[in-house]
Amino acid sequence: MPETKPLAEVALEIPSRPEYVGVARLAILGVASRMRFSYDEVEDIRLAVGEACTRSIDALGKAGEDQKVRLRCLIDSNRLTIEVRNPVARPLPRPDLPADPASLPGDGELGGVLIRILMDEVDTEEAEGTQVLRMVKYVAK
Repeated sequence: MPETKPLAEVALEIPSRPEYVGVARLAILGVASRMRFSYDEVEDIRLAVGEACTRSIDALGKAGEDQKVRLRCLIDSNRLTIEVRNPVARPLPRPDLPADPASLPGDGELGGVLIRILMDEVDTEEAEGTQVLRMVKYVAK
């Protein structure tokens, strides 16, 4: 299916430091609340973006404090696509949760599972030393 041009695009670049994750969460709150998402869906999107930014910052570590985390929101009439780009990152684990709660993934993996549960589509790709986490949330009809 050919990609169509989004109705609007919003981009944000934050320093790779934990104190700026709130800025990303506020920005995505503004974007998502202007669409036809329910209050709960907006909160899910905001939480997923916060987790994605935190994972990016954690993956970069102290050496990455001078790096930037880049967010790109592609706004369509029926969906919101959010891309989180960073120079280095760990791949997200699959959302397959074991039947036995005692064998849940470690703390570092729970954020990835949470993102996959909150969003409708999640994928990652790596190109030229940059990992892109792409998350999609569809507007309910």
